[in-house]
Amino acid sequence: MTSDSVSDDGVRDGGREVRPMRVIVVGASSGIGRSIALGLAAQGAHVALLARRLDRLKAAAEEAGEHAFPAACDVTDPDSCRTAVADAANALGGVDGLVFATAAWAVAPVEGTDADVWGRMFATNVTGASLVTAAALPHLAASGGAAVYLSSISASLGPPWAYLGAYVTSKAALDKLVEVWRIEHPEVGFTRLTIGDCLGGEGDSATGIADNADPEVFGRAITEWARLGYVTGNFVDVAHIVDAVSSVLRFGRTSSIPSMTVIPRIPATETEAN
Repeated sequence: MTSDSVSDDGVRDGGREVRPMRVIVVGASSGIGRSIALGLAAQGAHVALLARRLDRLKAAAEEAGEHAFPAACDVTDPDSCRTAVADAANALGGVDGLVFATAAWAVAPVEGTDADVWGRMFATNVTGASLVTAAALPHLAASGGAAVYLSSISASLGPPWAYLGAYVTSKAALDKLVEVWRIEHPEVGFTRLTIGDCLGGEGDSATGIADNADPEVFGRAITEWARLGYVTGNFVDVAHIVDAVSSVLRFGRTSSIPSMTVIPRIPATETEAN
């Protein structure tokens, strides 16, 4: 391991351990974001958990341990982003990593997607990512840190998925946004982490992406995705996503990972049967 790199339990400077890794996880109240926050905390990181639902954040922070800090944050509100990130940086004593796991998601045919849905997708998935990044940038630049943004195979790999038009379009925009941040601010490592199907963890850490979907429309979407071979019935273990994020954040000032993809592996028996 090189100097100025981050180990599982801390930041190293010239081979000497100085302090634990300090990470802000946005979207940490539920789903994969919550799983990432808890997973990083279990590895020894000091973690700030940001999202809108403070009650859920407090419960997650309590589960994460004494070095977890909850802060309410609405990523569509610039003042909320600045305040939450400032409070998090103060509580952590600085920021080594930012994980943007927040995502708005909707299932609808393109012609049935109204302006409000389009606006919500971009306000959360694109503008929100940029607002949080802008707030965290001075702290990340000071530490030579890294930022990780969760993307989706539905937008970044292969053809777009039917019934997810607004979502995949916003995620494609997020992919390009990460590239712009990277070129404008080389002092920070910016990574797009593209993930395949994942159910998240248990309880509030489950993805719950279909909770508010119209059952009839969602059923049509699942049928179409299965027909096209997009849905295989295999899922990424959420612990592997945590490890991928941790790997990116462990890189120091001398290295970065522009893009990483984690997808389910189809068992050999299924491959042979096909």
